[in-house]
Amino acid sequence: MSAHEEAETQALEAPTAAVEEGSLRLDKWLWYARFFKSRSLAARLAASGKIRRNRTSVHKAHQAVRPGDVLTFPQGSQIRVVKVMALGERRGPASEARLLYEDLMPAASAREETGRAAPPAEREPGSGRPTKRERRAIDRLAEDA
Repeated sequence: MSAHEEAETQALEAPTAAVEEGSLRLDKWLWYARFFKSRSLAARLAASGKIRRNRTSVHKAHQAVRPGDVLTFPQGSQIRVVKVMALGERRGPASEARLLYEDLMPAASAREETGRAAPPAEREPGSGRPTKRERRAIDRLAEDA
C-alpha cells in the first residue's frame, strides 16, 4: 500500500469527532438525554456560554462530557443541574434517556418550578377593561362634552 492509501485508511478508521475515548460531545449528550429537541438547539445554547460543566462556563458545543461531570444549564423557565451518569449510544426513548443522568435539583424546588401557575386573581365584576357596551357609552359622553 502506498503512503496515500494508508493515510486514507487511517482517516476512515479514525472517529469522526475529535473527542477522546470515554467522552462525548456536549451537544450530542444533551440531545441523547432528551434535554433538547434537536442537536442544533443544544449546540446553540453551548455556543451562547449559558452551560456550565463542573462550574466552568462552556462556549463550544464540542466540549467533551464524561461520566461524573456536573452540568448546569437553563431549560425553559428553570435551571437544570444534572450529573452525567453514562454517555449513551443513541437518542432513544425517554426511559433510556433518564438512565444517562441524575437530577441534582432539590425535590421541593423542582416541584415548585414545574408546578402549575397560580390561578388568576378574582376581580370585581365590572373592573378591568370596559365592555363594548360600556365603551360606546363612554364615547357618547365624550362626544356630548
